[in-house]
Amino acid sequence: MDITFTGKTALVTGAGSGIGEAIALGLAASGAKVVVQDLKSDAAERVTAAIAKAGGTAIPAVGDVSDPATVERLVAEAAGWQGGLQLLVNNAGIGGAQAPTGDYPLDSWRRVIDVNLNAVFYGMRFAIPEMLKAGGGAIVNIASILGSVGFANSAAYVAAKHAVVGLTKSAALEYSAKGIRVNAIGPAFIDTPLLSALPPGAKEALVAAHPIGRLGRADEVADLTQYLLSDRASFVTGTYHLVDGAYCAQ
Repeated sequence: MDITFTGKTALVTGAGSGIGEAIALGLAASGAKVVVQDLKSDAAERVTAAIAKAGGTAIPAVGDVSDPATVERLVAEAAGWQGGLQLLVNNAGIGGAQAPTGDYPLDSWRRVIDVNLNAVFYGMRFAIPEMLKAGGGAIVNIASILGSVGFANSAAYVAAKHAVVGLTKSAALEYSAKGIRVNAIGPAFIDTPLLSALPPGAKEALVAAHPIGRLGRADEVADLTQYLLSDRASFVTGTYHLVDGAYCAQ
């Protein structure tokens, strides 16, 4: 499928590794100018350099997306490129503490909600006006399979991802007629560096939870993201797509 983003600018949060990195690399390879956001400067700069080496165009952007002023600045940087801002991927996220709801640490609850939910709202809050100025655009919010099912000992993460799905649908209703499409993706467990810290046996247990018999790959999420951002998906908005190896079909 021929997908091109030539002349368009994309902001990808959490793009310094894993799914975000794969999305940023894919968008740049398809012609987009990419703002590579990450909390860690070395990660953002590494991905930016990889894009440049491959012949693409990107700039690193460092900051904490749980801070609305930071997100406003990031959006302004992206919108400052010629042609404005047309593409947004709200990907940044954290796992948070593992504990039963009755014992869940309050500081972890606040941090997870700040990064996994509030930052998604901030991204849309500041990007949508810029997209309207640019004549339209597309947004993909990276939710999770846990936007549709529960998971023990992960109250904050599950709550935030469910809320992201609802936020996606509301924004799609508000802006579809104005030329902005908003969709969400729900990845299952993806084989990224984030899983390298799991205790022995834990990764094998995660694999066993997926009927397809393996974990997902970051590029599989990135490919769907590109489609949803592209004009090929011009009639697709307000939707939530699972990339889960049949995890949620059980």
